[in-house]
Amino acid sequence: MTAPLLRDVTLRDGLQLTGKVLPTEQKIDVVRRLLAAGVPALEIGSMARPDLVPPMANSLELIAALTPDELAKCWVWVATPRHIEKAAAAGARNFQYCFSVSDSHNKANIGRDTEASVAAMPDAIRLAQEAGGEIQLCLATSFTCPFEGAVDPARVLAIANDPRTDGAADIVLADTLGQAHPGQVSALVSAVRDRTPSRRIVFHGHDTWGMGVANTLAAVTAGATMVDGSLGGLGGCPFAPGASGNTASEDILFATRPDWFTPAALASLVGLTEELLADLGEPNRSRTAEGARSKAAAFDWVIT
Repeated sequence: MTAPLLRDVTLRDGLQLTGKVLPTEQKIDVVRRLLAAGVPALEIGSMARPDLVPPMANSLELIAALTPDELAKCWVWVATPRHIEKAAAAGARNFQYCFSVSDSHNKANIGRDTEASVAAMPDAIRLAQEAGGEIQLCLATSFTCPFEGAVDPARVLAIANDPRTDGAADIVLADTLGQAHPGQVSALVSAVRDRTPSRRIVFHGHDTWGMGVANTLAAVTAGATMVDGSLGGLGGCPFAPGASGNTASEDILFATRPDWFTPAALASLVGLTEELLADLGEPNRSRTAEGARSKAAAFDWVIT
């Protein structure tokens, strides 16, 4: 199995439920420490309304503070063409255009039904391309919805095959509630790979039911080449009852072992995780981070 590209989503999905706005300077430090450790891609913020998702309030300030080279590795969550205009004006070039496969969650999360989000996507694609950037088709609740239950895979395939989504460089399949199991993940990723336009497939998993790493590995085996995680398993959706933290970046990396991931890189990430979670008052859910602090000193990955 070829190691997938990890995208760390700590500064967007990770922070959503914390209720705390980190200072822009601290977010800049997190971005630069993640990139210095070798993390190849980051999700750094959202254009969501700050009164609804307060931790995202300074996303535009963060974007404006980063260099073009740094922003080339960073993604921003958007839900409307206007969001893209605002983020692009600040310097963003990579846009994650998100909506839910289920109407109920899309209305709770974005305030419109799924069809309205699909209908607006051609304008979003045009604006991203005019900014010289890339846009992803990001499908929340690809597996289950907190209001409607199981999501029919045919709905995911229909959106992926809708001509209005042409132009998206990638498709993100999100297990928003962490309720999927590896067989489901493998089947949906395989179906998207075989029955929809050729795009990079991204898997966004949560670890609510303990399947985060297993689902991530199933997605990679089936064809996903980018996967999302957050430091210490931080995160969750404020508009999805029952959603909890993302799959921990440290756990994904320890399982997949990309070439850049060394014991020194792990130690750097664990240190950053511990600092950040202590500041936020959040628990560390990463089993790899826990193992790295164990007493098994003969194991190269233990931090001594």
